[in-house]
Amino acid sequence: MFQFCADPEQLEGLTWLSCYLTTGKHLNLYWSVVTVLILLAITAPTALLFGFGGASAARSRIAPLRWIGKTYIAVVRGIPDIAFFLFFVIALDQGIEYLRHKVLCPDWDQPIRQGNDFIVCQAAKMPLGNSSQWVHEAYGFAIAVLTFAIVFGAFAANVLFGAMRAVPRAQLETAEAYGMSPRQIFRRVLVPQMWVYALPGLGNLWMVLVKATPLLFLLGVEDIVYWARELGGSKTPRFTDYPHGDWRMWYFLALLVFYLALTAISERFITRAMGRLTHGQATTGGEAQRKLG
Repeated sequence: MFQFCADPEQLEGLTWLSCYLTTGKHLNLYWSVVTVLILLAITAPTALLFGFGGASAARSRIAPLRWIGKTYIAVVRGIPDIAFFLFFVIALDQGIEYLRHKVLCPDWDQPIRQGNDFIVCQAAKMPLGNSSQWVHEAYGFAIAVLTFAIVFGAFAANVLFGAMRAVPRAQLETAEAYGMSPRQIFRRVLVPQMWVYALPGLGNLWMVLVKATPLLFLLGVEDIVYWARELGGSKTPRFTDYPHGDWRMWYFLALLVFYLALTAISERFITRAMGRLTHGQATTGGEAQRKLG
């Protein structure tokens, strides 16, 4: 990256280290950090949306919706994350290609399933074989976001479902006595009140989501852990211009610092959000604020 890095064998000390830390692979490591942050920023609200939909369906008066909501929560929460990631990504990818194959290649006369192989026409591939590298990476990232959102959305649905049930029934009956419709009660009373009860569980779920990001490698995304292991392993002059011993401990230590800093910032944000939500509420936190005031 720097001009003085042209001949690594002539470098030493901090100059060598500055050149080493700006190699192409290290830039991939830094970009993977940004990838994780973008994943969290997109997945969190998406999972919350899945969770809100699942919780609303689970408490619906319409039986089919209630069955769908409860089944979604029970099935996804009951399957190990790794098993779900491995199955869902393959199933979704093949499902998309199957539908595209039926639409784009109606004259195909060969079976799609040939032994253990899943074969579709080239036009049905997702993404296409001649697509740019960024298209392949964006497609893999989108699949990762959707998978994480579905998994953690089920846990969020369970938290929100419990929070909805925790809202005092008397408040809902009072709103009903004032002539509010069920939709108005849900939007104006139930939903605003439930966040006080849901935030502790959602905060824990956020921490679990942060710690689950190393599972990205299962979805074909080169994450922080992948690059830390790749760069930290022993390197000889035969394979690199910057040979070194086994430095994995230092790379993983940097990962620990990164995740601890991220969770510490998250804790402060959750604490402030909880303080705002409990302000004026008939809860333990709200009562403590009232006494302090």
